[in-house]
Amino acid sequence: MIEHKELEAEVKVIVFRLRDEEYGVEVSQVNSIEKLEHITRVPRTPKFVKGVINLRGVVTPIIDLRSRFGLEEGDYTESTRIIIVAFGELEVGLIVDAANDVIDIPQSAIEPPPEVVGGVKATYLRGVAKLDKRLLILLNLDKVLNTDEMKQLDVLEV
Repeated sequence: MIEHKELEAEVKVIVFRLRDEEYGVEVSQVNSIEKLEHITRVPRTPKFVKGVINLRGVVTPIIDLRSRFGLEEGDYTESTRIIIVAFGELEVGLIVDAANDVIDIPQSAIEPPPEVVGGVKATYLRGVAKLDKRLLILLNLDKVLNTDEMKQLDVLEV
């Protein structure tokens, strides 16, 4: 007799690194992962907005996630990547230290975030996933950029 185990809901995430911590962002919110290229500075933007790039004909604002989260900024390396994510109508690039892999996380492995994880305030986090020997911090992209900042970045696209 074969027992049918009910399939548990899973979340597919792209795993990336900031300093020594592993983070995840849902694949459904990611448009592409790009190598670091020349970023054009834009005056009078928040410190964490590094500028814009021309990505296949689209002017895309670029945010340094280390800076956004108040973490110590480091040098960009060969493994530095820009994860292009969609916020509604707006595309934004997030600079990360490395983008590692894509994994499926069982919904049951995701717990609410503690107040601060790896120096990042819980406001920016959706939850924490405990997988084998890994702790994966899941981002809440809606909170990484608040509405006022979104309006500022929307202007950069013009």
